[in-house]
Amino acid sequence: MNDQVIDHSTQAINVGSKSFAAAAKLFDERTRQSAVMLYAWCRHCDDVIDGQTLGHGQVEGDRNSGKARLAELVDLTERAYAGEPMVDPAFAAFQQVIQRHRIPKAHPLEHLAGFRMDVQGYRYQTLDDTLLYCYRVAGVVGLMMARVMGAEAEPTLERACDLGLAFQLTNIARDIVEDAQIGRVYLPAEWLAGVGIPEDEVALPQHRAALATLAARLVDLAEPYYRSASQGLRDLPLRSAWSIGTAHGVYRQIGVEVKARGAAAWDARVSTSKGQKLQFLLGGGVLALASRRMQVRPRPVDLWKRPR
Repeated sequence: MNDQVIDHSTQAINVGSKSFAAAAKLFDERTRQSAVMLYAWCRHCDDVIDGQTLGHGQVEGDRNSGKARLAELVDLTERAYAGEPMVDPAFAAFQQVIQRHRIPKAHPLEHLAGFRMDVQGYRYQTLDDTLLYCYRVAGVVGLMMARVMGAEAEPTLERACDLGLAFQLTNIARDIVEDAQIGRVYLPAEWLAGVGIPEDEVALPQHRAALATLAARLVDLAEPYYRSASQGLRDLPLRSAWSIGTAHGVYRQIGVEVKARGAAAWDARVSTSKGQKLQFLLGGGVLALASRRMQVRPRPVDLWKRPR
């Protein structure tokens, strides 16, 4: 394993997401390396599309030539699968992960299709439209992470995808205003019309109270996906279950806080404190241990079904 690639990937996750960085430390060494390298590739693609650095500076980012940037990412992904030497550290990391864990090419290409929705200014008319976006930018990351952790059974993949959906619904709720400031509105147009918010006014302060009701609706919508995801922990190695259980708790808490703050949810970026992260680290361990004896319930039939 190339130390430079590992160092680059570790820096990417440490700067890009303190929540995921903390959870990743719980993996065994081999899984942790693959997890941070996969994160580095996802982070890199997001940064390229948004003209930001390690997830920061989105509002000020240069989003010109988005289609050309996306085409380059797709081309590099195809070349990584073809076995060509990768110069960019993020793609060198990505290539090692896909080769080590035999990740189907359809997954990263689906992930890039999510960025295509951003580049093309896709309009989200219905909840199904929003959930398709969530699947592409986060659900398929769950599928790839499941492979990294050694899970290939279809029921486990479904639960991994559900966790990605829950994470992204939480992200959307937290970042509604920041996203709207750059012209991206992931809330279904039907929802906005229902509370009288014009699509081009989502970021305006006078709509905060109505916007809070929609954010709460997103947070509530994420709950059954979080519950479903927890049912997949028993199929993971114990340390992986501990890591995922921790991330599950930390991210879910962000949604809880967004809902609790109401109209003030976007006055400052919602995050979890070090104390809360420690609490969820311990709670994740308890959840991982309990999952060994957990009686698995069938996945609810009313949850969104990923494309096949």
